[in-house]
Amino acid sequence: GAVAAGSRGEAGGGAARAALWNRRRWCCWWGWRCSVPQIILYSGDRIYNHYHPALAGRLQFTSSDPKSGDGSVDILNLKSADTGTYQCKVKKAPGVESLKIQLNVLVKPASTKCSIEGSQEIGKDIVLKCASQEGTPLLYYDWRRVVTGTQGLPATSVLNKNTGELLLKNASKDYSGTYSCVASNRVGTDECSVELNVTPPINTAGVIAGAILGTLLGLALLAFLVICCCKKHREKKYEKEVHHEIREDVLPPKSRSSTARSYIGSNRSSLGSMSPSNMEGYSKTPYSQVPSEDFERTSGQNQTIASSKVAAPNLSRMGAVPVMIPAQSKDGSIV
Repeated sequence: GAVAAGSRGEAGGGAARAALWNRRRWCCWWGWRCSVPQIILYSGDRIYNHYHPALAGRLQFTSSDPKSGDGSVDILNLKSADTGTYQCKVKKAPGVESLKIQLNVLVKPASTKCSIEGSQEIGKDIVLKCASQEGTPLLYYDWRRVVTGTQGLPATSVLNKNTGELLLKNASKDYSGTYSCVASNRVGTDECSVELNVTPPINTAGVIAGAILGTLLGLALLAFLVICCCKKHREKKYEKEVHHEIREDVLPPKSRSSTARSYIGSNRSSLGSMSPSNMEGYSKTPYSQVPSEDFERTSGQNQTIASSKVAAPNLSRMGAVPVMIPAQSKDGSIV
């Protein structure tokens, strides 16, 4: 026959065992779960324990000679993943006997973290949270206030030991201080702490007014810059347009020949418009003075000057323009 019992161990140590009575010529093996049918075997005075790599080096028979009747095994350095159902089979002709053992590996709390949820202002509700990243359920949480001379919680506090939340209602300045949380289970404990600093409410009206004033000043500055840019752009555009208009209105200078022709044409038109009928108003004024010697001398000089004038071909080479001067008859008509 065989006697066995369920086993429970802590992570990092412990063992799962099955005790069997002494029998001759028998073999024993252990299986674990359905996916790993065999993890260690004793047969023919030899031990085979290479079936499951996750347990390599951590699984062994308790007795150095399992044939003596003790088929118990030890699992060293227990891990949370070792939790499960193990089965021991003992074979002896003509039959086989088996036994199942449930192993529960307990892990103590670890990586416990504390945090604050909510605004730390006077009159607000504040929640202190505590949670362990590792640890076998059931985990229990306990909060305490670390203050000189006392460790009690505020009168308005509400503690939930299962979730690790501590609610502080209608917080006051006296609630400030260091709060410590202890997480525990059947294996061990872990601890964390947090600093609470309750302050007066922030003057939101002043903050809002300052934000509005700053926004308005920023908009005013932006508008001023836009106006200056637009004004500068208009001035440059106006100067450019005026500059172009001056260039377009200036006419090229006229040549000498065209000026002379226009002058001659105007003289011709004015002389041509003078007919005998138009000349009636311009009656001759009789010259009553007798020519003197000075006049005769002057006439002689004029003739001399006239005779000394440059000939027409030479004038044309020099760029002179011929001008026709109409002659006037004695009766006043133009010839």
